[in-house]
Amino acid sequence: MHSGVAKETLFLCLLRLLENLKVGLVREIFASDISGITTDARILVMATGGDFNNPSAVGESMESGVADAGHGHIEKESPTARGGSWEIMRLMPSSLWQGNSVFNSWLVASAAQIGQVLLTLPYSMSQMGYAYGASALILYGALGAWSVYLLVWLYLEFKARTELQGKVRAEGHILQYHEVIGGLIGRWGGKTTYFFVILSLAIASVIQLIASSSDLYYANSNLNKREWQYIVGAVAFLAVFVPDYAHFRSGVAIGILTTTITSLYMFIAALSVGQVAGIRHTGGVSDKVEFLTGATNILFAFGGHGITIEILESMKRPSRFKFVYLAVCFYTLCITLPSTVAVYWAYGDILLKRSNAFSVLPPSRWRTVAILSMVVHQAMGFVVFTHPVFLVCEKAVGVHTKSILRRVLVRLPIVAIMWFLALAVPFFGPINSVMGALLVTSSVYIIPLAAFIITYSTKSARQVRSSNFRV
Repeated sequence: MHSGVAKETLFLCLLRLLENLKVGLVREIFASDISGITTDARILVMATGGDFNNPSAVGESMESGVADAGHGHIEKESPTARGGSWEIMRLMPSSLWQGNSVFNSWLVASAAQIGQVLLTLPYSMSQMGYAYGASALILYGALGAWSVYLLVWLYLEFKARTELQGKVRAEGHILQYHEVIGGLIGRWGGKTTYFFVILSLAIASVIQLIASSSDLYYANSNLNKREWQYIVGAVAFLAVFVPDYAHFRSGVAIGILTTTITSLYMFIAALSVGQVAGIRHTGGVSDKVEFLTGATNILFAFGGHGITIEILESMKRPSRFKFVYLAVCFYTLCITLPSTVAVYWAYGDILLKRSNAFSVLPPSRWRTVAILSMVVHQAMGFVVFTHPVFLVCEKAVGVHTKSILRRVLVRLPIVAIMWFLALAVPFFGPINSVMGALLVTSSVYIIPLAAFIITYSTKSARQVRSSNFRV
């Protein structure tokens, strides 16, 4: 009997110890950098019953969310990070398809970066030359990381303001790029963002279909590109069953693996073949149009910003994505620079007439494996790029938070339209350049910078001194 009482007492003591540790941790988090929190966030915490002069009280009042001291925003678990999923997904182990971690966000963001552009980057380098081509890749990656930094800040600012205003989102509602920008700088900003981002994602989705049929043609020319497109389009309809990015872990992991396989093949195959006799490397310096065309195609390699907000919505701690994207850029450079330089070194100016790397690499079983790997990646990329387009259409007809059947019925016509456009346009190289020049430039660089400047243009919006202005 005394033994049972002792065990119960010990258990209660352990519970008390864990509770004290939790309160102490929250106190440490809030006390570590309390000076960096904006006035809006202070008001928000006080509105929830917290007291900034009592860190433990802050922790108690905000037990459903954690304050990001560096941002000054209240960071709550996103709707899609709570684990709400479609019934069909529950038949599989959740670790295979569900995730709201930093690693899961890296998988999604990395899968959205390269895709079919990997095959046209040697073509771009033939237009720009070694030095300019490599420099453009590094520069665009650095600028892309900076704009993601701003997007994360704007996202957290928008969430803090909506909480302060007492606005409540419907359960399962996923925020999007244009909603965040529109909520911060006005409806005109939201509509402009809507046009550039959704159009660029829709075209990127179509490009995945076009590139897949083109690659399959190199693997098996018994069917022409249009016939392959019929098959690719039919398979593409499976994308309508993916609920959100938090439930696509296996897909994006496969996409990254297959892209890496293709990159390794290109690098090894080019070195194995060696330089073609009499090859030249003019680099397109004499032709400014070719040079700029190559630059815009490289820009498209870092054009995944249109899905940033949806990725943040799938994360448990969205503020960490600013670090995640640095890892994304590093991965992107690792799989693009070696393979691109190697193929250009081997084939030089021949690439000016052949934009797809598979068209110059010799036929072999390994090339077939690389082609199939790229097609698999493009299938995963199609799911990633179409998801925001699906969400927009669901919201337009009022079924975004409804049942799976209604959402699927809305998504099906969207895939059908994309399939039709892919059948009508059998090439994708020049489209990448047009996308980079007109749409990616706006959605990746111009809109985040302009929105950030406008959001903090007034003195009342800038409550933190420059020494504390950090994410």
